[in-house]
Amino acid sequence: MLVEKIEHKWLAAFVRTFTLCKVQPGEVVAILAETQSRRVNVDLARLALESLGAKVFEVTLTSPALTAPAPVRSTGASDAIGQLGPVVAALARVDMVVDCTVEGLLHAPELPTIMKGVDGHMPRLLMVSNEHPEILERTVPDPALEGVVRAAMKKLRGAQFMHVTSSAGTDLRIGLNKAVVGGVWGFCPKPGMVSHWPAGLALAFPAAGSVNGTLVMAPGDVNLTFKSYLRDTIRLTVENDSVVQIDGVGVDVDMMRGYWQAWEDAEGHRAAYAVSHVGFGLNPAARWDAMAFYDKRDCNGTELRAFAGNFLYSTGANEVAGRHTLGHFDLPMRHCTIKLDDTVVVDAGVVQKAALA
Repeated sequence: MLVEKIEHKWLAAFVRTFTLCKVQPGEVVAILAETQSRRVNVDLARLALESLGAKVFEVTLTSPALTAPAPVRSTGASDAIGQLGPVVAALARVDMVVDCTVEGLLHAPELPTIMKGVDGHMPRLLMVSNEHPEILERTVPDPALEGVVRAAMKKLRGAQFMHVTSSAGTDLRIGLNKAVVGGVWGFCPKPGMVSHWPAGLALAFPAAGSVNGTLVMAPGDVNLTFKSYLRDTIRLTVENDSVVQIDGVGVDVDMMRGYWQAWEDAEGHRAAYAVSHVGFGLNPAARWDAMAFYDKRDCNGTELRAFAGNFLYSTGANEVAGRHTLGHFDLPMRHCTIKLDDTVVVDAGVVQKAALA
């Protein structure tokens, strides 16, 4: 297990990232944390911001009690704020929010109000993923990544369909009409921007009824909710957005079935089985094999969402489709071919740079 303490190299990584966020002397920056946050990242953030001349304050909330039938992981939807009005009001008034909560605020219900700001003044927000700082050091944002992600987002916005295939048997069709497209490159220099670190992917939240076909996860593909590489093959049949059949034999299959069933039993509906978002990784510095080098407590897995050429299929909450659930799977898959209309943007797991130019 790696030691969590202040190291100059990790402080330099935070300074570099906040410099890309254009933190200026005198700016007011709030660090949002909770009692279960990785404390070393909170301290590194504070020291880095202060070294850039920012005026920093910290809001630390009590990590809330569990209300779910199973552990909640990999959601990006922290419930730490709990609709506390004074906290939301304080965050809406700052120049920048550094989000060090365990799950992150990317899909938190309070985020739209925070980002709306006050009297025309909007903050920007950077989610620092709950990783050991060595992972953050390896994945310090590259300014060149912004252009690549923006180009991929433009392709997604201009396409009507995404077709995903693989030699393992995946054949999935996704309608992109009325989808909401997003992307992150790891830094947020302008008011109103939201990003996270590590980063480097483009994605879409499809409208209801847009996803049909077969998704075959092969050994080596990743279940980030469980922080594990698959040993078994899992075949998912998707109809009208929802997984309606799970085929396969082995522990990986049983665990996936069991986690979905827990949410169905607790919530009384099948929103956890439905698609949340789809996308593809674009970051050459992010590694597919990264989790092999870290204990589970040291790794949140955000890096694996972004490794170049992966197809990211996620199930759970999707506001665009009007679905809400705490059950969530992030499933980065290797060796897929991704076609946007007639253009191949990822060929057997390799990003086609010319197609994104």
